[in-house]
Amino acid sequence: MIKSACIVVLFEFALGATAAFGTEHSSPRSSRKMTPTSSLSEAKNADSLPGDRRMRNKPRLPIPEPLLSDKPGTWAHDTMSRRLNKDILQRTFDENQAKFESAGFSQALKRFNLLRSELDDAANTKLRPIEFDRDSRPADVVRREKDEWNEILAPYQDDTWLSAPWLVTEFYAYRRLIEALGYYDEENPDTYLFDPFAVAKMSGLETSVKSAETMLGKVKTLPQTRQGLGVASQLSLWGNKMDLSIWPADAENSSADVFESILVAAGENMLHDDTSKLAEHCEELRQKGGGSIDIIVDNAGFELVTDLALADHLIDSGLAKVVTFQLKSHPTFVSDALEKDLIEHVEFYASLSPIDFPNAHEAGVRWKGYLETGAWVCNENDFWVQPTAMWSFPSDLREEMNERCDLAFVKGDANYRRLLGDRYWNYSASFQDIIGCCFPCPVCALRTLKAEVACGIAKEEVERAKSLDEEWMTNGRFGVIHFGTGQD
Repeated sequence: MIKSACIVVLFEFALGATAAFGTEHSSPRSSRKMTPTSSLSEAKNADSLPGDRRMRNKPRLPIPEPLLSDKPGTWAHDTMSRRLNKDILQRTFDENQAKFESAGFSQALKRFNLLRSELDDAANTKLRPIEFDRDSRPADVVRREKDEWNEILAPYQDDTWLSAPWLVTEFYAYRRLIEALGYYDEENPDTYLFDPFAVAKMSGLETSVKSAETMLGKVKTLPQTRQGLGVASQLSLWGNKMDLSIWPADAENSSADVFESILVAAGENMLHDDTSKLAEHCEELRQKGGGSIDIIVDNAGFELVTDLALADHLIDSGLAKVVTFQLKSHPTFVSDALEKDLIEHVEFYASLSPIDFPNAHEAGVRWKGYLETGAWVCNENDFWVQPTAMWSFPSDLREEMNERCDLAFVKGDANYRRLLGDRYWNYSASFQDIIGCCFPCPVCALRTLKAEVACGIAKEEVERAKSLDEEWMTNGRFGVIHFGTGQD
């Protein structure tokens, strides 16, 4: 066990490095698309989870009630009753208005508006099954996903957008958007594989360069030590604060190095830090010649750049032989990254001027090399776009990760909510006893808090956060690094 003093060293190293982070003024790639398989839904009653041989992989602690969206004043209620429709879908329409109002989108726009009308009356509108009649994918793929969603929604046939669990309805809303737009309808070339969030993601990518240039210059000089891993992990953690569904990449955000101020406040805003446990595990991988490490990706834009920087350090430092990026299979949660987004980010950075942005350009070229040689691998899977708790992995994905993966970094808030089943755990409940004991492999969660669910935080840290910020659970100011050993 690493002495607790090592945590202090890591913090001092990270905060010292941030001083230099401020500003003074398709290619060949490795890809693996796994076959989606059926997943378990969470019953509304916390203790009546459906029976399955995989349920031996469940938390050691009694499973509490899920978060709902029916309580005014909560972030969940505001999201499902107002923010999703009035902010996110309205912005999606505004960014794609010409496309949405074109002839090829006439039926898609009608369905889009019907979805918005349901959300306008979220308290009274019941959930309906997802429709798959405009889906050109292979029949077995469609059938599997249809079965998965029917199973997920089965416990909530009489529920509304607000009375069903928030995790279910939020993921369901984005899948309904994909249905409405005819994303899988190959017969309509205007809507087929059209990403309604592409404008937002490209804006996030373009505005990431200013902060990334100096950050990437530091990453390539990080020592191949536990301290270096600590800094790279913290950069990836705080990159999660740059979430386009909450903070769009607008002119104000692009004119200032927002990330610099985030890093400066990182020490005060860390509520739990398992960096020492993470470093100890990674040292074992280094001594074995490097392992297979996954990054379960969250947002495109600047956050994805910090994830690429982490993956770069993992390879360069000998901690990993291969890094696999687990990516979304369709657009969701505005800025969540697909394989195409990761490739676009790498290509964009490689194409930057080596004179104006030497560090970013050099990193992009290096990243292209990782993809071409197979040191980096991309994998899309429907499991990553569904609300199933992460103790209920589909059996083939669980077995594959258990056999192959030596460590998985789980990024972001929605993924973290799935780690915890989006349930009302005691804030001080053990991460290891909730998910660390039943995840397919050793797991490290890097999360800034953007929803009213948490665990593994000491009571005094909870009280400190409350005293500093009444919105401490939802505004992304505070962060945690949790480590779990993997399934027993």
